[in-house]
Amino acid sequence: MSSLSTPATSASQHSGPARKLALYTLFLASFMELLDATIVNVALPEIELSLDAQGAELQWMVASYTLAFAIALITGARMGDLYGRKKLFIGGLIGFTVFSALCGLAVNPEMLIVSRGLQGFAAAAMIPQVLASIQVMYKPSERAGAVAGFSALAGIAAVSGPIVGALLTEADLFGWGWRSIFFVNIPVGLIAIVAAFKLIPESRAPERHRLDVIGVIMLGVALIAVLYPLTMGREEDWPTWTFVSIALGLALFVAFLIIQSRKERRGGSPLINLSLFRTRSFAMGLAMLALFFIPMSGFFLIQTLYLQLGLGFTILDAGLAMIPFSLTVPIFAALSATVFVKLIGRAVLQIAPVILSAGFLLLVWAGNTHGTATTWLELLPGLVVAGAGFGMVVSAIGLFVLSEVPLRFAGNASGLFNTVNQLAAAIGVAVIGTIFFGYFDSSMAESAASIRSQADAVEASSAAFRDAFEPTMIIMAITMLGASVAATFLPRRPSVADLDESLPVDELAPTDA
Repeated sequence: MSSLSTPATSASQHSGPARKLALYTLFLASFMELLDATIVNVALPEIELSLDAQGAELQWMVASYTLAFAIALITGARMGDLYGRKKLFIGGLIGFTVFSALCGLAVNPEMLIVSRGLQGFAAAAMIPQVLASIQVMYKPSERAGAVAGFSALAGIAAVSGPIVGALLTEADLFGWGWRSIFFVNIPVGLIAIVAAFKLIPESRAPERHRLDVIGVIMLGVALIAVLYPLTMGREEDWPTWTFVSIALGLALFVAFLIIQSRKERRGGSPLINLSLFRTRSFAMGLAMLALFFIPMSGFFLIQTLYLQLGLGFTILDAGLAMIPFSLTVPIFAALSATVFVKLIGRAVLQIAPVILSAGFLLLVWAGNTHGTATTWLELLPGLVVAGAGFGMVVSAIGLFVLSEVPLRFAGNASGLFNTVNQLAAAIGVAVIGTIFFGYFDSSMAESAASIRSQADAVEASSAAFRDAFEPTMIIMAITMLGASVAATFLPRRPSVADLDESLPVDELAPTDA
C-alpha cells in the first residue's frame, strides 16, 4: 500500500493524551474487524441449522468476506492516500457497523453471504488506514511500540475469534443465538465512530496515485469467475458452465496481468507492480504465503465442523477446545521473531510448516484412535504442535518476503503481500471446502442404503464428517510441505534495515481462524 511508504507528517502535532486516545480508537476498530474475520467459523453449524444452509453456502459465508477484503485492500489504501485516511477510516467503520447489523438480521444464506461481502469491502476501506495513521501520529523513533501493539492485537483477535464466537452463541443473549456475533459490533462500532471523529488526525499522501478502477474490476471478476464454480460445482454435479467459468476467469486474469505490465511500463499507476516479481525472494515468498494460508484457512473451516458435527462437541466445547492452539500461537510467534530468526534465519520458515503438518497428522491420529470418544485432551498435542508452527510463520514471514524489495517499492510490496494473504484465505476456503464436502458426499452415498430413520441419518452424517476430515487433513499437510520448500528461496536472513519496512506482518492475522 502506498500509505506505508509515505513519510509521516509532523508527529509533534499529535502528541500527549490525545494521541494515545487516537491510537486506542484505531486499535478498537481494528480489533472489531480482526475478531469478526475469525469469529464466524465456530458458529457455522448453528447458522446451517438456522438458515437451512448448504455446504457451499457455508463456504461462501467465510470466503465472501476474505475475497471482498482482498479485492479492495489496495484500492482502500490508495483512496486513503487520495481523499484522506481519516475519512476512509470512518467511512469504512460506519459501513462495517451497518453491514454487521445486516449480517445479524439475515433471513437466508444469500443475505448473509452478501452482507459478509459488504463487510469485507468496508474492512478494506478501514484497515489500511490504521498503520498509515500510526506513521503520521508517531515519529520513526516512537513508532515501534505502537506497531508492536497493533501486532499483538492482531494476534490476540485472530486466535480469540472462535472462543468469543462460541461464548456469544452459547450465551444466546436476548434469544439472538449466533446473531450475537454480529450484533456485538454495533455498540463497539458506534463508540469507535464517535471517538474517531474527535481524535484521529486527517492525513493524505504527498504522492497520490490514481485509482486503477479497471484493474480492480478485472481482478474481482476473474477471481469470482474461478472461485464461484469451485464452491458451487460439487453441489451442481459439475455442469459445463462451471468449467467454462473457470476457463474464462483464468483468461481474464492473464489479460489483467498483461494490462498491468503494460501500464507499469508506460509509467502509469497499476494495481499491481509486476516488476516486483523480478525479485526472486519476493516472488517465492508470496508463493510460500499462498501455500501456507490456503491449507490454514481450510483447517479453520473444517476443524469446527469436525468438532461439532463429527465428534458431537457443543459450540462452547468446540471454542474452548481451541484454547491450546490460541495460547501456543502468540508464545511461539514471540519466540520466532525475537529468538529463532536471529539464531537460524530462514530455517524458521522451512521448519515451521513441517511442524504444522505434524500437528495436522497428530489430530488425524487422535480421531482415528479414539473415534467418537475423542475429547480435547486427545486433541491437545496436535493443537499445541500446530499452534507452534503457525505462530513461528506468521511473526517471521513478512520480514523475509520483503527483505530484498527496494525501499522505493515498500508500499506496493506491502499491499501485494496483504492482498495475497487474503486471496489465499479465500481460495483455501473454496478449494479445501470443496475437497472436504466431496469426501462427505461420498461417505453419505455409501451409507444411503443403511439409512432407515432420522437417527440413522444423523449418525451417518456424523460419521461422514469424521470420514471427510482425515483425507482432507492429509492433503493439507502435504500442501503445507510445499510452503517449506518455497521458503528455501528466501534470503538467509532479513537485513536489519528492512525490518521496519515489514509492517504487513502486523496484518497477517488468519482470516478464517
